[in-house]
Amino acid sequence: MSNFTPQNQAPASADLTRSAERRVRSSTPQRQGERAAKPPRGTSVEWVIPFHDLDPMDVCWHGNYVRYFEYARTALLQALDYDYPQMRDSGYAWPVIELHIRYARPLVYQQRIEICAEIVEWENRLKIRYEIRDAESGARLTKGYTVQVAVEIATREMCFMSPPVLFEKLGEPLPC
Repeated sequence: MSNFTPQNQAPASADLTRSAERRVRSSTPQRQGERAAKPPRGTSVEWVIPFHDLDPMDVCWHGNYVRYFEYARTALLQALDYDYPQMRDSGYAWPVIELHIRYARPLVYQQRIEICAEIVEWENRLKIRYEIRDAESGARLTKGYTVQVAVEIATREMCFMSPPVLFEKLGEPLPC
């Protein structure tokens, strides 16, 4: 079962592919003693599998899953107000250095799915965990993660600790 609990509904952003239906939901897991004002750590996006995403076996081509992860990651970063333009403006690029996908069940034409993204690590790297679930049944279809690292744009040097701006956007104190 997913640990994403919708707290608010936001309009789908226009920069995602226009042809499919989607809905964005953001959530922040609440822990005892935690303030409710923290930015969201998890987001989900709904998507309908279009015909052009199928392979000759009439299932979604495996390479499209990376794009679906990107839809959820973009929605999550937008909810944090630290999407790619804000990253660039803060002086950092965040390239993906690792990607893992575990395909459990195939996605099929016109299937409505929910793509969930959750930040699980941020001190030295940005690790985002993903789940793709059937929107009707809630069955998990795919899971995976990406790892991104901060690179200072001016020097092209990789940072061994995430920059202060990420901690600020997450509402977290800087580590000692």
